[in-house]
Amino acid sequence: MPRTHALAVISAYYDAFNAGETAAMEALLSDDFEHHVNEGQIRRGVEAFRAFNAHMTRCYREHLADLVVMANDAGTRAAAEFVVHGTYLETDDGLPEARGQGYVLPAGSFFSLKDGKISRVTTYYNLADWIRQVS
Repeated sequence: MPRTHALAVISAYYDAFNAGETAAMEALLSDDFEHHVNEGQIRRGVEAFRAFNAHMTRCYREHLADLVVMANDAGTRAAAEFVVHGTYLETDDGLPEARGQGYVLPAGSFFSLKDGKISRVTTYYNLADWIRQVS
């Protein structure tokens, strides 16, 4: 898979995210997909990611801006940097109470791609900064 295909897949993933079309995001994932999160356990499989997306949609409304996507020449690895503009809608377990607080948070993700699909995404952000913004 060439670099241009990897860039198109990752761009489509984030276009779907910004449109709130989680099923379109999930369609870009391989069967052996792994979601490595900033805090917590690795989610394995599309079904676990689908459950995560449902949870996130209930608790947060987010839009990504200033997106930059990069990929290696082989199209097997990619990265994205962006700024999350969000609203905290419903209290998430173990986190501060939600009262519709807004937040702006720089973040980044790393991807592995296999056979034209995303096989891994690892996302990083500053949780302490997010907690400060919503507290």
